[in-house]
Amino acid sequence: MNNWKLWYTNAALSWSQGLPIGNGRLGSVIYGGIEKETWSMTEVTYWSGKTERIESQSKGRADLDQMREHFFAGDYKRGEELAQRALQPKKQNFGTNLQMCNLLLNVEHQGEDLQRVLNLENAIFHTSYSVNGNNFTREIFASHADHIVASRFWSEHEGSITFALGIEGLTDHFMKSFAEDATITFEGQATETMHSDGKCGVFCEGMVKVVAQGGTVVVEDNQIVIRNADEACIYFAANTDYGKRDDSWLNESERQLLQAIALGYAKLKEKHISDYHRLYGRVNLDLGHSDASRLPTDERIRLLQNGHDNDPQLFALFYQYGRYLTISGSRADSPLPLNLQGIWNDGEANRMQWSCDYHLDINTQMNYFPTEVSNLAECHIPLMNYIELLSLAGRTAAHDFYGCEGWVAHVFSNAWGFTAPGWETSWGLNVTGGLWIASQLREHYEFSLDREFLAQQAYPVMKEAAAFFLDYMTLHPQYGWLVTGPSNSPENSFYIEDNVYQLSMGSTLDQVLVRDLFAFCLEAADTLQVDYDLQAKLKQAIDKLPPLRIGKRGQLQEWLEDYKEAQPDHRHLSHLISLHPGNQITLRGTPELSAAARNTLENRMSREALEDVEFTVASFAASFARLEDGEQAYKHLTHLIGQLCFDNLLTFSKPGIAGAEKHIFVVDGNFGGAGAIAEMLLQSHDGEINLLPALPKEWHTGKVSGLRSKGNIEVDIVWENGELMEATIQAFSAGQTFLRYREQSVPLVLTPDTIYRIDKQLNVTQ
Repeated sequence: MNNWKLWYTNAALSWSQGLPIGNGRLGSVIYGGIEKETWSMTEVTYWSGKTERIESQSKGRADLDQMREHFFAGDYKRGEELAQRALQPKKQNFGTNLQMCNLLLNVEHQGEDLQRVLNLENAIFHTSYSVNGNNFTREIFASHADHIVASRFWSEHEGSITFALGIEGLTDHFMKSFAEDATITFEGQATETMHSDGKCGVFCEGMVKVVAQGGTVVVEDNQIVIRNADEACIYFAANTDYGKRDDSWLNESERQLLQAIALGYAKLKEKHISDYHRLYGRVNLDLGHSDASRLPTDERIRLLQNGHDNDPQLFALFYQYGRYLTISGSRADSPLPLNLQGIWNDGEANRMQWSCDYHLDINTQMNYFPTEVSNLAECHIPLMNYIELLSLAGRTAAHDFYGCEGWVAHVFSNAWGFTAPGWETSWGLNVTGGLWIASQLREHYEFSLDREFLAQQAYPVMKEAAAFFLDYMTLHPQYGWLVTGPSNSPENSFYIEDNVYQLSMGSTLDQVLVRDLFAFCLEAADTLQVDYDLQAKLKQAIDKLPPLRIGKRGQLQEWLEDYKEAQPDHRHLSHLISLHPGNQITLRGTPELSAAARNTLENRMSREALEDVEFTVASFAASFARLEDGEQAYKHLTHLIGQLCFDNLLTFSKPGIAGAEKHIFVVDGNFGGAGAIAEMLLQSHDGEINLLPALPKEWHTGKVSGLRSKGNIEVDIVWENGELMEATIQAFSAGQTFLRYREQSVPLVLTPDTIYRIDKQLNVTQ
């Protein structure tokens, strides 16, 4: 089989065995087998809930001053009580992303030799099988170029295609109708009662059309029935009223279908492949091969589960699958970015307290960790636009809850730009959630060096975030440091004597993010030659920020004080943002802090009750990659793929984690794992391009091309027997950097549109 295919010889009995397709807005997970197949259809804006102002009980600065007085005095109990009174709003119509509908295919015959294949190189899913020697094929793809999902059924013998097509809605408000021209129209509303009142939500409208050659097409028992056709094509379109100013959206699905049918299936497919491969084809990765490469994907995962890890190309497949999911779920024109489940949805998170939304305490960020380095910068744009939405909505939260300038967002958000604290301060008072997600603006700029983006989007948003923290932060009476608070370290807690608390002043996460914010704004303002008074304020504020601190157990402190962790096996590692994806801790620049970060990782790993969560394992892998420990990074990647992936290679959260009752798909592990693989091969976070910084012995020979580094640079690398053989660097902007391989480092002056060739001794030629 091709290296870049997920393939199976058995039926997918459930959603968690199905395979995903998407066009950046519409998504589908296809599961089933020969006789039955379900297309679980989703749309990224199909949200319950609504825009609403969240009522605040806070008196602003007066309440803040009172809370802080108690925290500084060591009265955490009273400080938390005041925070709960002032900064814990009631849950209203927050909403959740919902499944839209299922398309149901029923085929009359049985068969054999089933194969289900998702081809990552053309983003097309195939089901093939044979019946009495007649070979049948069904294929389906989600076209970004033409905004639809299209499918074709055919066989080797004419007149062999017979099936029935039905549809079922997955919300209370869903209506469907059938026309004799083999068309289904439907409309619905995204309503539910766990995260909203069951009355508010986005409206959808869509159409399904079957076009058959030969045979008969009739409507029977709420199904379109095709009998004895030579071939048949199915076209699906759906749209919502999210963000629409008038009713013109109601005609979009019909227009899209008519255009697609007029174009013809072959041309649709050609356009789809061209559009998709323009992004996917930029990066190639070869980590070596073994006999396992010839096995079906689920068998390869099972071998990894059982300790047989001689399958290096499975890791390459997982990496390219992450890129595939990025392209399928987040395009430049996507109306919303990837949420907790990307643009797909198994329906399980919707029934839980934690929802299918935008978690701002690592999960949404992790969705985009591999985007820039994996040469998919355009796919980052929906998040850039969403952060701008948050910055506008967050002005209200800054004013209503803190009486401060600028903007703020907290632990999670929704399609409407929710920015208030969560409805429990224990987890909801992460005052830097918006700042953490906004750091992706800096990431996008540092990779592209796009000055227009810096001036028009990144700097204005970050400048307003800086305005909030300059206004909100206060001086610590003992240390004289500028600190945040009350805030938490998501979603952890600590002991004061025998009592457990969540809130304190100056958590490490907050201080790392604020320092990065102020430094970026200072550098950006200098680059753009603007805001000289602000530059002076930022310089003064940076001088007053707390340093990173090492605790008595040799660990990196999670809080300003060396508190005892109430949950030393907690899934969140928020303070280690200073190591990854940040760079305030670097292996050579801050060796003592690097040792403390390693100690922190090892302490957490050693706990028997460590919460075994997909995003935590991905964080372990990326953090060890930053510490240039390829074997530990590989160990955690092996665990992620072997123990925390469904058969379809989608990552999941285990039962018991944050209220989960069963394995629940969460896509951040796919992206976090892909990002960790890229970190093992290339890093550019510390003013240098570091080649093969964390190469494990299992990937001893291989090559990669098309990776991106900060500074608007593209990198190719070839290695053999664990040693660098050659590299190629293509510069698209002028600049200076250092080129590193292990302990060798050489300066490199870059000229735009120039290719540099590097040998194993780091000799550079043009």
